[in-house]
Amino acid sequence: MGRFYATTPIYYVNDAPHIGHAYTTVTGDALCRWRRLQGDEVFYLTGTDEHGLKMLRAAEAQGISPKELADRNSARFRQAWDELAIDYDQFIRTSEARHYQAVQRFLQAVYDNGDIELRTYEGLYCVACEAYYAEAEVVAVEGQELGNCPVHGRPLEVLTEENYFFLLSRYQERLLDWYGRNPGAVYPETRRNEVLAFIKGGLQDISMSRSSFRWGVPLPWDERHVAWVWFDALPNYISAAGYGDDPDFFQRWWPPAYHLVGKDIIRFHAVYWPAMLMSAGLEPPRCVAAHGWLLVGGEKMSKTSLNQIAPADLVAEFGVDGFRYHFLRDSSFGPDGDFSYEGMVNRYNADLANQLGNLFSRVATVVARKCGGTGSRPQSGSPLQQAAAEAVAGATAGWAKPAPSEALEATWKLVREANAYLEANEPWKAEPGPALDSVLGDALEALRIVSLLAWPAIPAAASEIWRRLGLPGAPADQRLPEAASWGGYPGGLQVEKGQALFPRLSV
Repeated sequence: MGRFYATTPIYYVNDAPHIGHAYTTVTGDALCRWRRLQGDEVFYLTGTDEHGLKMLRAAEAQGISPKELADRNSARFRQAWDELAIDYDQFIRTSEARHYQAVQRFLQAVYDNGDIELRTYEGLYCVACEAYYAEAEVVAVEGQELGNCPVHGRPLEVLTEENYFFLLSRYQERLLDWYGRNPGAVYPETRRNEVLAFIKGGLQDISMSRSSFRWGVPLPWDERHVAWVWFDALPNYISAAGYGDDPDFFQRWWPPAYHLVGKDIIRFHAVYWPAMLMSAGLEPPRCVAAHGWLLVGGEKMSKTSLNQIAPADLVAEFGVDGFRYHFLRDSSFGPDGDFSYEGMVNRYNADLANQLGNLFSRVATVVARKCGGTGSRPQSGSPLQQAAAEAVAGATAGWAKPAPSEALEATWKLVREANAYLEANEPWKAEPGPALDSVLGDALEALRIVSLLAWPAIPAAASEIWRRLGLPGAPADQRLPEAASWGGYPGGLQVEKGQALFPRLSV
């Protein structure tokens, strides 16, 4: 049994959660569920990022304190994840005392290593990113002197402060050496290439403190300054893992297997963060896995546009499993994905209602009518046996990449094969007897294996299929790959048809 530590970004609480946040969080949850099926010990972390100038301004605009705004919106993220059946192990908030303690200890280690010095700096700053941009990165806008942020498309500001700087330039060769020795440390390869190009282009020292406001973690050696929001936010991954207060827990879990992030924050996670960790004498994460943006109408979701969609709005119509399945199946991990309501309805009807739901309904109906509701054992050497083995192998490879869409495609290939097998044998026309029992037993076994492979994506429906098949326990109790070996359905169990698992929807 291994250990698997995975993280989402901590989400900024100047606004409410949307489906872009949910995509990352559901992906991490599904990966962790898959690893639990492998028998691994899992630690899944998510949380909220609550400091910085952006947060301060958002609170001022609403006439409340930043802590009040953080409390309100952090609770909204917790509620959203509960609604999506996110099985996280910890929810970290950067306003927590344990986080302050860990950040200050971490920054002191970097400072003691000689990698932080005081300077005066003036540069182009994006408040939304909480980051400075070089002139070469700025998007020029006609009639606008400073230009726009390349990520958010908002006007940049000139910010001048006496700040402490992290000497990132010292780590250029060490980072290149790290990625040379660990080629899988950034996924997918397109993002790795972006990171390497950025490092090879020359690293500049970065401002790591702010002195113009107080909403943040004070620097332990100079309380006139608070940590720049990224130097405060990134250490959440170690503060939640026990850095500074539980060395045994920290040694057990660090470094993480995956930091799951969006492509717009890969520089912070795959350049700044590993350099900071090296400076503090800690090992970098094993992999930063960066997905593309979830676009709506071809545009990235943002607070200033009308394309933000709350997860609860879609859960109300598609259910939790319908929501989870769509975003895991239709959004390939890596490139940008484009969300549409019509596409979600089509995927739900095609894969969940017509294929999986129909497969279970057909089998349960025939078992009830012709076998007294009692399921039979599968055949050894069944025509579906090879398809099941291929589904297990394909799902295993997909989740390992990570590529949830590929894992689910492999799983649904078995669903389609089982439906085709029923069409070819037409058990609803057959007379009771050994031939009918063999066909139904094969189909029941295919459903058993599908419920295991699909559980990370659709935990409620997969668990319900398992229960209706009369099987003891639940998918969560099983261990792969042994549990997915052909022949596990024992027969002699009562099969319950019940209501439709996935009622069809209309656009």
